[in-house]
Amino acid sequence: MGVNILWLRRDLRLSDHAALIAAAEQGAVIPIYILDDETPKHRKMGAASRWWLHHSLSSLDADLRKLGSRLILRRGNVTDILPELAAQTGATSVHCIRHYEPWWRNAEKMLAEKINLVRHHGNYLMPMGSIKTGSGGEYKIYTPFWKALAQYMPPAEPLSAPTFLNSPETWPESDKLEDWNLLPSRPDWAGGMRDMWQGDRECGIGEHGAAQRLHEFFDYADKYDEQRNFPSITGTSFLSPHLHFGEISAAQAWHGAMSAGGSVGTFLKELVWREYAQNIICQYPGYGRKNARENFDNFPWRDLNDEDVQADLSAWKQGKTGYPIVDAGMRELWATGWMHNRVRMITASFLIKHLLIDWRVGEQWFWDTLVDADYASNAINWQWTAGSGVDSNMFVRIMAPLAQSEKFNTRDYIRKWVPELSHLDNPHIHDPEEYGVKPANYPGKIIGHKEARARALAAYAQIKG
Repeated sequence: MGVNILWLRRDLRLSDHAALIAAAEQGAVIPIYILDDETPKHRKMGAASRWWLHHSLSSLDADLRKLGSRLILRRGNVTDILPELAAQTGATSVHCIRHYEPWWRNAEKMLAEKINLVRHHGNYLMPMGSIKTGSGGEYKIYTPFWKALAQYMPPAEPLSAPTFLNSPETWPESDKLEDWNLLPSRPDWAGGMRDMWQGDRECGIGEHGAAQRLHEFFDYADKYDEQRNFPSITGTSFLSPHLHFGEISAAQAWHGAMSAGGSVGTFLKELVWREYAQNIICQYPGYGRKNARENFDNFPWRDLNDEDVQADLSAWKQGKTGYPIVDAGMRELWATGWMHNRVRMITASFLIKHLLIDWRVGEQWFWDTLVDADYASNAINWQWTAGSGVDSNMFVRIMAPLAQSEKFNTRDYIRKWVPELSHLDNPHIHDPEEYGVKPANYPGKIIGHKEARARALAAYAQIKG
């Protein structure tokens, strides 16, 4: 029985882990996580994701130790560290779950030339590239992709976690997690994230936390379709960061939710949207920085060097736009590292169409502030809103944030995140300026809706051709 390395990235769990099972069947296992900020370059994890990562790694190490194992931590370039570690330990194989971000695909290709890299399927419902059109091509539009993938569902039953792992005779050296400084200290801005994701939970982050979230979702999963768009109530699963870091697999989420009844089918389609996003970045690796529709390369975005544009961008980031639903969403994001999905669409549309600021600016802000910042999903959603994606909303469909706020009854949501408006009731709380009840400590609108809409349509007309 030889020694095998288990290379972990966004698959921080023990159950339904094909790479772990394969490594364990071949002998001793050395699980390793490498904090590699060099390979992703400008796509290294943002601050909020790094906070989550710290707690997820801590949880995984504790779970491994219960199996007689441990988590080795290293920092640097994976294409250097893994071959060195394999040579040092005499490892015959390095097992990993396939990742599809362009930098990981490149790294896996380079590593396969240096070591015996054994890649397994496991982070998604189906291996990327396995769902083909009738002509053998790749799907670019969500609906036909969903219909094609649905023929293979449900996915295979999730694999059970091992009950014991063989250890090497000698463990390689490991960094200390605390030395990575993933947690903020001066200042410590993570209080809101701790409250939301940990709170009084025994283990809010990690594999057990993910399982707990899924179990809690069962109580209202049957009403998902009717409740998910209402930020003031608990209607979403809150599984996105757990799925992103692989604390739960897509197959586990599917099998766990599929028997809940009611409108759970809508939730399953959201899992497929996540799948679709990965399918797109495999075809368009630069999707996070490059318009899918070339005419948007000539879109007349406002100049970021202009002081007024910077002031508008700052107001958007800080939740001080004068639009309560937008401000509530941006403050929730800053405090918790998460934002309700309906509000994500509203805030993204506001930046793009009301403020005429390039979607890539918003995508980068979300990348740094979301605990579930996923390259594929983040880019797909921003380009969908901008109208620049391969499958996207039309630019001329401009969300009216005030109407959205009333339609989805965001009153209590606004009260929570914009406390200076908490004394207002419907309909005043959605648009206090219009009703003449705007408190002195709340900003006026940085631009009127009609004015913003007219400006956006005029800008779009320049590229419509």
